[in-house]
Amino acid sequence: MRKKHRSLLALCRLLFVESIFIIVVLHICWSTQKYTKTDIQPLVINGNEVKITSNFRFLGVHLDDDLSWSTNTSAILKKAHQRLYFLRVLRKNNLSRELMVSFYRCSIESVLTYCTGVWFWSCTAAERKSLQRVVDTAQEIIRCPPDTPLPSLEELYSSRCLRKANSILKDPTHPGHRHFKLLPSGKRYSIYPASTNRPKNSYYPKAIKALNSAAGNGRGSRQCTIHG
Repeated sequence: MRKKHRSLLALCRLLFVESIFIIVVLHICWSTQKYTKTDIQPLVINGNEVKITSNFRFLGVHLDDDLSWSTNTSAILKKAHQRLYFLRVLRKNNLSRELMVSFYRCSIESVLTYCTGVWFWSCTAAERKSLQRVVDTAQEIIRCPPDTPLPSLEELYSSRCLRKANSILKDPTHPGHRHFKLLPSGKRYSIYPASTNRPKNSYYPKAIKALNSAAGNGRGSRQCTIHG
């Protein structure tokens, strides 16, 4: 770990952002072992002790030191509920269903699905249910007909998962390209090795499973075209 910190500091020096790095970096301790804050050795860079925090927001996603997604889910729910109010205002002003659906997709669905490939299946079932309730509430506000409901979060995750997997397959230089290994049949991909639920619920195992499922449904093996 200390070696990685030294490498990171060397990179920051190379990029002339050392002073910025010292100011904004927050040290999150991720470990599979039980620990207390008193057990953690302080991290000092150029005489400056780096602050230890329990959560950190990175590129709009909240990361917790216990590898849970409760903080991120709460932030998404808060933002989505605030925007449901404007959807109600649109219905009150008798806007057409098409315009309300457009507003929902731009302002609410985009919030619910931001970086969904990272956290969706790593959330608890209760958290996913809370997020899905936002979609259900929006559907009631818009009054979507039964034959054309709003797509569920699981459907949106699956479509984005496949679309990203296809993009990786097209780019041999992508760091994740090596995770997709075709079986001798040339139709299905080798299952990503994972022994616990956390890696099993991460992106690559889910993407490989989705690709194999799409191939089994006759939608292609090497590239599966999903719209949405």
